[in-house]
Amino acid sequence: MGFCIFLIILVAIFIFHGSCYCDKAGHYTFMKDATLAPSYASFDYILIGGGTSGCALAATLSQNARVLVLERGGSPYDNPAASDLGNFANTLFNIKPNSWSQLFISEDGVYNTRPRVLGGGSVINAGFYTRAGDDYVEEAEWEREEVEAAYEWVEKKLVFEPRVMGWQRAFKDGLLEDGVNPYNGFTYDHNYGTKIGGTIFDSSGHRHTAANLLEYANPDNIVVYLHASVQKILFTKTGRQRPKAYQVIFEDTERALHKVELANNPMNEVILSAGAIGSPHLLMLSGVGPMAHLAAHGVKPVVLDHPMVGQGMGDNPMNPIIIPSPTPGDMSLVQAVGITKFDSYIEGANNATLSFDLTRRFFDGVLHVLNKTSRTTSTKILTQPIVDLLKSLDRGFKDMITINLMFQKVSGPASRGYMELRNRNPDDNPSVTFNYYQEPEDLNKCVEGLKTIIKVIDSKAFSKYKYPGVTARGLFNLILGIPTNLRPRHVASVFNLKQFCIDTVMTVWHYHGGCQVGKVVDKNYKVIGIDSLRVIDGSTFLKSPGTNPQATVMMLGRQVQKPKEQIIQ
Repeated sequence: MGFCIFLIILVAIFIFHGSCYCDKAGHYTFMKDATLAPSYASFDYILIGGGTSGCALAATLSQNARVLVLERGGSPYDNPAASDLGNFANTLFNIKPNSWSQLFISEDGVYNTRPRVLGGGSVINAGFYTRAGDDYVEEAEWEREEVEAAYEWVEKKLVFEPRVMGWQRAFKDGLLEDGVNPYNGFTYDHNYGTKIGGTIFDSSGHRHTAANLLEYANPDNIVVYLHASVQKILFTKTGRQRPKAYQVIFEDTERALHKVELANNPMNEVILSAGAIGSPHLLMLSGVGPMAHLAAHGVKPVVLDHPMVGQGMGDNPMNPIIIPSPTPGDMSLVQAVGITKFDSYIEGANNATLSFDLTRRFFDGVLHVLNKTSRTTSTKILTQPIVDLLKSLDRGFKDMITINLMFQKVSGPASRGYMELRNRNPDDNPSVTFNYYQEPEDLNKCVEGLKTIIKVIDSKAFSKYKYPGVTARGLFNLILGIPTNLRPRHVASVFNLKQFCIDTVMTVWHYHGGCQVGKVVDKNYKVIGIDSLRVIDGSTFLKSPGTNPQATVMMLGRQVQKPKEQIIQ
């Protein structure tokens, strides 16, 4: 017994002095598995989520305070090649229990993915980097100089100019031929016209993620626990009118529970940076949300009736067109983008490869989720295309699937949905409804975006990369025959672009909302009605910034500073 106590003391001393080591790639990290966590440790800041915003925020706060990051996933440095360019699709579609991607299916019948890895979505996304537009910064009431400095802080560590090869060059020229002007060249700025954006892949195809921002951190002031699944935030009301966050309970890989608490200082905070799904979900599980809904699911205690938690959920709808190509070329993800005046963004990728084995595993996972959530008989009918696909994969297909596609993404969007609890297990996905294309303006943007894609495919500039005689109807039929979602297909979809948009909608993984500024958090990102609790991630966005939000999510983690005063009522 004495020896065990001695070991515990040694571990605690090691952790509190910053568990810093340098991995093989030369990246400084501050990570230990959550099984080494002592109970009742105290910190100035407890960050829930070491994702795209959380890593930037942790590195910033660690300069002057003790910071603990609780990340439910593992380390991207354990398998660096998995995040490289050539493995993009395979890593995204790998939904094994300990993988970096967690499958969830919205109530709209659309497959989606939640990242569970240090660095968050920046570890599994397509790597495109672009800033928010000037109008977005103005509407958010951010200080322009601070925003500029925060973007530059990120860019010095992570961002590169891509090498634009044949397919992307032809795509860019096709956009210009179709009148998506002016040509803005290579730029991080979000302006109308066609441009080449930044990328977090270097010239060798190696990905640089938000986890690399921890290299900025003060190693003496930061600890990152991996595989630490937060179960609940605890609050106190002793002698107070308002609840105050003071402690967090999390679970390690051995399913042991641990408690960590804020140091005894009224300025210290728990900060949720668990993403647009994780942050509102954890607020609800901690008793902050719509009172009647929480009570119906047995959440105790209900700390604060906060009806807007989980509301305003948005996901920018994407509609792809696959273009079989007679001309092989280098693989590229998103590089060129057309930013149109009608607020649809036109993007493309080519030669992305996906193994048949992972394709099978992914759709097996879809069927498993549907069975687990007891979907209706009508949904079972809609899964028949998946069953047919799996049978075809069993007929001896091997090797890889190669994909060339263009897609449109609707800006905004105007259509909004909501989140609800499914149960009280924080590791399970909540119920999320995005209401894709509920608003006519979103549908009109999709139609115009698809018309633009058809013109780019038919352009002289792109002629080398499509087979002669290929028609738009043929390409539409190709998509309609693939189980890209769980929605019914209508005959009219081949002729009616509005119906095609509705039937073939997919996510572009830019979901946001649920803890929106002015509704759940104030302009300092403090949860309204609660002390010592903030939310700093994409769940606070009223709409998605730019053509891709990751740059702005990282910038937000850098430029949002601790308020000078915290008013206690």
